[in-house]
Amino acid sequence: MTPTVTAGLPIREYILVGLISAAVTFLLTAVVRRFAIKVGAVAVPRKRDVHVVPIPRMGGLAMYIGVLGGMAVAHQLPVLRRAFEYSYDPVAVLVGGAVIVLIGALDDRFELDAWTKLAGQIMCAGILVLFGLQWVSFWVPWGGDGDALGQVLILDRNQGGLLAVLLVVVMVNAMNFVDGLDGLAGGLGLIAAAATCAFSLGLLASSGGDVGTYPPALIAATLAGACLGFLPHNFQPAKIFMGDSGSMMIGLMLAAASTSASGKINYTSFDATDVVALLSPLFVVAAVLFLPLLDLVMAVIRRTRRGESPFAADKMHLHHRLLEIGHSQRRAVLLIYLWAGLLAFGAVAVTLFDTAAVFWITCAGLAVAALISVVPRLGRHRPGNKSASQH
Repeated sequence: MTPTVTAGLPIREYILVGLISAAVTFLLTAVVRRFAIKVGAVAVPRKRDVHVVPIPRMGGLAMYIGVLGGMAVAHQLPVLRRAFEYSYDPVAVLVGGAVIVLIGALDDRFELDAWTKLAGQIMCAGILVLFGLQWVSFWVPWGGDGDALGQVLILDRNQGGLLAVLLVVVMVNAMNFVDGLDGLAGGLGLIAAAATCAFSLGLLASSGGDVGTYPPALIAATLAGACLGFLPHNFQPAKIFMGDSGSMMIGLMLAAASTSASGKINYTSFDATDVVALLSPLFVVAAVLFLPLLDLVMAVIRRTRRGESPFAADKMHLHHRLLEIGHSQRRAVLLIYLWAGLLAFGAVAVTLFDTAAVFWITCAGLAVAALISVVPRLGRHRPGNKSASQH
């Protein structure tokens, strides 16, 4: 897919909205921190935790208000107001986001059980569906007629709604599971949201400025801004955690942006051989959250094999393994950022630019990331290394 950049592409407006979200989040996080301490929403160190001193949580409340601020500014901008006039998607995110942040805040304070949180997640996903935010169609590489390669599956309201609910629940729990080191979930949310926004802007450019493509870019831009504004407070050493109120909101908004973008693909504009572009919505979604989803799947398999609940906690997540290899907290977080950025922006770049060139550049970057990831282990087993013999 090679987009034709139009003169009206509102990149500056989206950047402004993202910066407003970042500023509001940054300023309010200190206030939310004091509120969390006052109400007792504090993370006391447990056996599976990495932090060693009590740290307040509930930072997702500040992030949501940041998103709200960015959306409010967008509504006042003549160009971005179209996102509200022709779609309920932004309103769906604000309503569903408010409910999931409330559920997360209650968990941050009272530690709700897993099934209660799951019921709340499904309810919030249902709110998005009620507002019409559903997975409408996607291309599959089979069943084409004549010379056509594949076909576009059009989903009815029930199928689209169920798929949207499934996507929300999976993404919410994936982000929740990966939230284990200072700055990790916030940074991954920023990377994923920025990549989703770039992909949505590509759709906006290729459609010639179709108003239907405004909402996913707006949702992603405000989320990216909220994550950016929260990171200075949350990066190691963290002064506050986002808690479930933040990680679940990130998952819900990423799922909403992806679902909103899925219905804006004009499949008739692609050549039948452009498989990557045709698969772009699913491809980008998978790449953007590949690491959190991989961590989620491995955790579920690991725990069920031991006869435990899939929601049981342990210290065998991806970030725990990087610490075990010998990386510091900061290096482990930055490494996961590197992996996530290469996968997410590589997937977006493949849908926008020359596929072969992007593929090889991304592969080279992943090879470098893999080498850096195992460097401490290689050094530990180097001949003559005294520390290796002591272990």
